[in-house]
Order: sequence, then structure tokens, then C-alpha cells
Amino acid sequence: MLLTGLRGVGKTVLLNEIERLALKTSYRTVNVEAHEAKSLAALLVPPLRKLLFELDRVAGAGDKAKRGLAVLKGFMDGVKVSLGDLEIGLDIDPEKGTADSGDLESDLPNLLVAVAEAAEERRTPVALLIDELQYFSERELSALIMAMHKMQQRQLPMVLIGAGLPILPRLAGESKSYAERLFSFPDIGALTEPDANKALQDPTQAVGVKFEPTALQEVFRLTQGYPYFIQEWGYQAWSHAAASPITLQVVQDATPSVIQRLDEGFFRVRFDRLTPGEKKFLRAMAGLAPGTRHSGDIASALGVKINSIGPARASLINKGMIYSPAYGEMAFTVPLFDEFMIRAMPGLGKSA
Repeated sequence: MLLTGLRGVGKTVLLNEIERLALKTSYRTVNVEAHEAKSLAALLVPPLRKLLFELDRVAGAGDKAKRGLAVLKGFMDGVKVSLGDLEIGLDIDPEKGTADSGDLESDLPNLLVAVAEAAEERRTPVALLIDELQYFSERELSALIMAMHKMQQRQLPMVLIGAGLPILPRLAGESKSYAERLFSFPDIGALTEPDANKALQDPTQAVGVKFEPTALQEVFRLTQGYPYFIQEWGYQAWSHAAASPITLQVVQDATPSVIQRLDEGFFRVRFDRLTPGEKKFLRAMAGLAPGTRHSGDIASALGVKINSIGPARASLINKGMIYSPAYGEMAFTVPLFDEFMIRAMPGLGKSA
């Protein structure tokens, strides 16, 4: 299962809850978060080493956990470049010829099969939980998908539950065509108005505080149902309210504080990673009509030819700031980021 959705909709929270439920039902888990600066191999080696040592300590016959450690040692020798400065102590002779070729698409499936066989011997299922999957290279994503395909074919007790931006289904499909059959891709989106109201009301009603209906309507209008923003408006409304019920006026009074917190934290940390050219690109997007924006319209807003925006577009996609829901279309990965860009760069309009 690969969860997809924009920033701030709760994908990471869901992964953590899935891990909690998995541990409760006797799964072993490997939980990692991908990012631009670390390879898939460097992320997986430490927790897989820990897992195999844990399996080796489980009472019972069999030596597949020890074999898994030997395969892991060979894998580490084969992908030394990908591990970078990572140093992992593993005082064991590598198994030659299994996962040590240095070709990730060949080696990773063999490594994970060895781990899954050790888990099977110990009658223990394993869940790989990987956040921000879109940061992996095409080769890394392909190797991971191939590994899970082998799990399915051999009916081994290892599953992958991942999360990423809305481009993830396309990336997975381009990497391996059978990915769409191998995984489900639940779309994690904004809450409906009844669910948004429930998220606000249930915690406050538990301590005897209510929201007026007009206050709930205003929060939903401002947040568009995105969970992270609902949390922020709920927090500030609670802090501003002197008594129950929390009124429309309280929400309106709290709104400047919310926007300031978002601008200085949630939005700013992303904005500060951008180059001047990337900022201009996003500001041009923000000046267009909400929703998906066409590449031609962005180029026109920038006053340049469409083929010249390619590098900035590719860089912003790699940084996870925008994605392409369809050919020639762009959209923000961060809800309400267009409104922030207009606040952050007010002097630039459509002719940015």
C-alpha cells in the first residue's frame, strides 16, 4: 500500500498509526524516511541489521537469520559507494554471490528475500514503512518494487507500506509497469466539512467547550479541510477564547496569529530552500487561477518562452514543491502555498 497526498494531510501520522497496529499484532517493523541526501541502501542497512540480530536471538531451530546477516554483509560490500560515510559494524563473513554485485536492482530484492525468509522461519511478519518515497531515484524505486514483487511471488511475510506526494503512482508505474497491480494507492486528501468539524469539536466537547456553527464554518473555509491547518486554527482559537462557546469572532481574531505561525514555520522552511529563480517561478504560479496551472501560462506570467522554464520546473519537482498531475500542468504540493507566496512576494504580480 502506497499512501499519496499533499503536504500536511496526515500521511506520516497514518504510517505511524499503521506501525503501532502492526507492532500490536506481532509484526516486526522497519520505519524510515527518505530524503534527498541519503540513498535507499544507507537508509535500510542499519534497521535491517538490527532486525536480523533480533530474529537471530529468537529461540527456535534454523540459521536463516545468520544467513541474512551474511547476505547483508555482502550487500554492504557491494554498495559501499551508496553508503557514503555510514559505518556499520558487522563482524561476519559475507555470503558470496547473493546480493553483492553492486547492482541495486539485483541485490536489494535478494537481500530482502533473505530477510523475509529469516522472518518466515521465526514465524514473524515484517512491515517496511517508508515515508517520502518520491525522493528515491528511479533505480532505487525500481529495486524496491522488484523486491516486493518477489515477496508476492514467493508468499513471504514482508509487506511495504509507503507514503509520498501525488506523483508517486506515476513514478512507480514508470519504474515498473506491474506496480499498479502490486500496490494500492489510497489518496489521502482534505477532510470533508463534517469530519473537519468533528476534528475540532470532539476534543473540546470532552472538556465541556463547544464551537459555534459559524466558527466551524469559518475554520473550514480558511483551511479548506487540510488537517494540519485545522490543527493550527483549532489551537489558536482555543488559546484566544475566554469562555465557551468558541465564536466566529474568536476565530477571526485568532486568524492573524495562525497565518503568522504558518508563514514563519510551515511555509518559511520550504520557501528558504528555494533559489531566486525558483521563487519567481512559484510566485508566477501563485498569481494564476487556483488549482492546476498550465506550463504555458506560467511561462507567460514570467515573460519567457515555455522551453526556458524546464530547469526550474524540474528542480521544484525534485524538491517536492510542485508536481505534475497531467502533461503540461503544475500544482503545488503544499496546500495554501500560493497564498503564502503572494504574501511573501507582494511586489510581483503576473508579470513576475
